[in-house]
Amino acid sequence: MTKISPKSQKSYIFKLDADQGQIIWESKKLRIIPIENIKELRSGPDARYYRQQFQLAQAYEDRWITIIYILDGQYKTLHLIASSRDSFQLWDITLRKLYAIRQELMTGLGNEEIRQAVWIKQCWKSIDEQNDQKLSFDQVEKLCRRLNINSSQEDLLRLFRRADSQSRGYLDFADFQTFVKLLKARPELDLLYKKLCSGSDGKFTFHVFETFMRDVQKSALPQADLQKIFALGNLTMSLDAFTAFLLSSDNAAFTDQTGKINQPMTYPLSHYFISSSHNTYLVGHQLVGDSTIEGYIRALLHSCRSVELDIYDGEHEPMVFHGKTFTSKVPVREVCEAIAKYAFVFGEILVTAPLEGRPKSENLPSPEDLKGRVLLKAKNLYVSEGETMRQNNVSVDTESSSTETSASESDVVHESQDEWKMAKLRDMEPVKELKEEFWKVRNVFNRVRHRNQSPERSVTTALASTTIATSTAILEQPARSGSGHDSKVKMSPAIVALLVYTVGVKCRGINKKEHYAPEHMFSLSETTANKILKEGPMDLIKHNKTHLVRIYPKGLRVSSTNYLPHRYWAAGAQLVALNWQTFDLGYMINHAMFQRNGRAGYVLKPDVLRQTEDPRKSDREHLSQRTMKYLEVTIISAQQLPRPKDAMGHEIMDKHVVDPYVEVSIHTPDWGPAAGASMPSSSSSSSSVSSSGTAHQHRPVTMRTSAVKNNGFNPVWQESLRLPFECVGNMQDLIFVRFTVQRDGEHDDEPVAVYCVSLGSLAMGYRHLPLHDSQLSQYLFSTLFVKCSVRDA
Repeated sequence: MTKISPKSQKSYIFKLDADQGQIIWESKKLRIIPIENIKELRSGPDARYYRQQFQLAQAYEDRWITIIYILDGQYKTLHLIASSRDSFQLWDITLRKLYAIRQELMTGLGNEEIRQAVWIKQCWKSIDEQNDQKLSFDQVEKLCRRLNINSSQEDLLRLFRRADSQSRGYLDFADFQTFVKLLKARPELDLLYKKLCSGSDGKFTFHVFETFMRDVQKSALPQADLQKIFALGNLTMSLDAFTAFLLSSDNAAFTDQTGKINQPMTYPLSHYFISSSHNTYLVGHQLVGDSTIEGYIRALLHSCRSVELDIYDGEHEPMVFHGKTFTSKVPVREVCEAIAKYAFVFGEILVTAPLEGRPKSENLPSPEDLKGRVLLKAKNLYVSEGETMRQNNVSVDTESSSTETSASESDVVHESQDEWKMAKLRDMEPVKELKEEFWKVRNVFNRVRHRNQSPERSVTTALASTTIATSTAILEQPARSGSGHDSKVKMSPAIVALLVYTVGVKCRGINKKEHYAPEHMFSLSETTANKILKEGPMDLIKHNKTHLVRIYPKGLRVSSTNYLPHRYWAAGAQLVALNWQTFDLGYMINHAMFQRNGRAGYVLKPDVLRQTEDPRKSDREHLSQRTMKYLEVTIISAQQLPRPKDAMGHEIMDKHVVDPYVEVSIHTPDWGPAAGASMPSSSSSSSSVSSSGTAHQHRPVTMRTSAVKNNGFNPVWQESLRLPFECVGNMQDLIFVRFTVQRDGEHDDEPVAVYCVSLGSLAMGYRHLPLHDSQLSQYLFSTLFVKCSVRDA
């Protein structure tokens, strides 16, 4: 096939290895794309955007394949043109089938037999280099060392001889399956099984199972459902059946494992947290990154429901880019085509037209009301509820959503100086980093200032319900008149007419004196939001019960880092926008939140943030209900931890044997001060807010196990950790737990594996956690076995 890149078109021999689960080709080096690393496959018309970018003829379209994947922590693309239509169809069909199997295995636990069959076949193929269907002891020992199994040669030889039932001195595939079963023996499960059976003459009866499910696993399933799980009429459950149950989706660690919408979607929009993106068009740096439709496609395919466009006049058509920076540009037309194509991949969720008339009630419509529609949010065109439009073009103040969401030089520099001063007062450690960031920002803005630009101005932000799109429409700024009055921006009534349920207005304050219509919505930078929260969150919480508010990152985050979103969710903010191109802790928490409710991108807010459960109590009384608790976690064991890989996708074979340990951290929002509230002595102190509005987040409570020496494959810890935390208003959904598997002595490297989940969605008892890489792609075969419980302090 022909590989297409911006610089060349070269033919290579590509191989699709179904057993190993990878695409292989050789250029200067052997290249590999593991199928589980693939994020999307596009072919034919779906890949037209790239064909047009490369200016290639339409005749190639019916043989074109684009593979989008992650390698070495970065999104990459591979563009191929098959040599014939038959070759294209063979590749397209086979690759999609293999991709579908991998995707199903990467959505939590379950399908254990298929999962292990894939793993065993993958191991066999990787070591049977002669393809003679025989494995010698030396080959098996080499495989074990590669898998980080550091058992003695004597132990491995003993297992090899047990598997070699015919004493032939080698293993065929059936013998190898037996060897793997012996190798993966789970003594910790054997002990648990015997402990549970100890009171019933060593038999695992249904009574034992039901008691285990009620008392330990905290299951609320009816008895009939438990009987179905138990074993379809069998009198006892064997150790193998019990092991299979613990690894099955019936015992998933994530309580929302079904992947189906399980929350009512009929409440007003203001009752939901909505998955949101900031500067969606950027896939890198805020000041010098690329603008591309890929940002929209990636976000929408990961259940994002609010995307942002900053739109400016271009030479021939409107363009999207980050104003007053060196970011590249992408046509609005291409962005809209991408949104239309990908917004409703998971169901009816983009807004094509407003409902009839303007809202008449005190509430916004619900996601159910807005199915299949896209909402446009733009800066205030009517500044008051009753104001009417003129028949001709409407003039509005030049301040716009773009001026809010795009940092000016003075804003960013002033913000940087404030943070630098506060860092000096708090701790000298961050000063060097902030100082470097300050000069980086200053230098970029100096370059931009000397750049000749045509006068451009931004005015709109767009939102979609069941997709909420945030777009910013920008129109040309007329030359200033000699009178000295501020110029006005003109905006088409056709755009104004689309502003029905999400009319952007400036925040005039949040108090009893200020009135906002139900459709009025404002955006706050994290700096402004922090200042409001410092003064007291109650007014903002009350406002967010009936109105939409969007929070976006401060201008200082030029390298596209993220804040921790649960701070703003705790104040009821619905649209907490993140930089989706950065896989940091903030992104991880956002990802964990919106795995819930069938990954629809809408999660119902906790009751205390939506309504007053007891009308006799005020919001303040409900939110003053603070409880001190402990998360008790026993880290038992890990299974089939992954080997590190290099930038080419190859396993790093010269890496020394891993000594893994597990770190558990619990991340609570800054609930704010409360009279008489105190935490257990081992917890972190509450956060403070600087005069510049910068929040010093709650430090997470973190604990770790000891390291298991020389076993990076199936280490056993059996260590208990006890993490204190404070919960307000029973909002455990806004508390997040992160499990991190690390290599001892390599703190700066990427973790071996991670898992992050909302505490409210973490099932109690004995669970296998599906482990992910740093980009939150699930490993096919790796799990962490734990026992969890929550206790009052």
